[in-house]
Amino acid sequence: MQVLNSHCGIDRDSRGVVRLTICNAGPLNILGSEVIRAVREGFETLAADRQIRVLVLAGESPKSMIGGADIKEMARLDQNSAEKFITGLRDLCEAVRTFPAPVIARMPGWCLGGGLEVAAACDFRVAAHDAKFGMPEVRVGIPSVIHAALLPRLIGWGRARWLVMTAENIDAATALAWGLVDVVAPEGGLDAAVEKTIEALLKCGAEALRAQKDLLRQWEELPLTESVNLSIGVFGRSFLTDEPKRLMQEFIDRKR
Repeated sequence: MQVLNSHCGIDRDSRGVVRLTICNAGPLNILGSEVIRAVREGFETLAADRQIRVLVLAGESPKSMIGGADIKEMARLDQNSAEKFITGLRDLCEAVRTFPAPVIARMPGWCLGGGLEVAAACDFRVAAHDAKFGMPEVRVGIPSVIHAALLPRLIGWGRARWLVMTAENIDAATALAWGLVDVVAPEGGLDAAVEKTIEALLKCGAEALRAQKDLLRQWEELPLTESVNLSIGVFGRSFLTDEPKRLMQEFIDRKR
């Protein structure tokens, strides 16, 4: 594994798949300020690499991708330091959400609070059969904020309200039924499930996927008519690459 910084390492294969591993963050991969900063810097560094076709976000711990934000650090905050802390976590989530290539969250074990916000900022979430999810903030006296705002878009207002206001955890089967995760792997099959998602993405045009991801992010925030009209220029610009001609011809040739 190549070390980018004290909390961020990467493995890269010949297909353009990069696995970014959160390191040295304790047995549950907890997000303190230093870990947040380091992982954000890792994402920002890799964002400039156009050879990356898929990024997998993982934790060094087998118990969690990200267990949550560091409650010991948060217990010492005041208003000003609290806003600084949560701004850092927001910036990490945005670095994940706006990363140019598709991002897959590899999710064993626990994923709570800030960890679930980071996962929600990923494009795909692949969970272990025994994974657990929750937004426990209100039980320790704070609201769920920043990228918890993505939850109603993923699972609907009622289910998002239940998660952030009851602070109850849900299991992997419930998360799948709700649409919080995309895949639940069988026991011992998490890496195989992640690989299956990678393989599906690698069958697609790399530039087309980058354009599609960017368009989806804009659709999240724009009115319908504006989203439709914006798409026309994106479609036209896709023909500035060789992907449409090459991949369409491959499709035609397979049909003969």
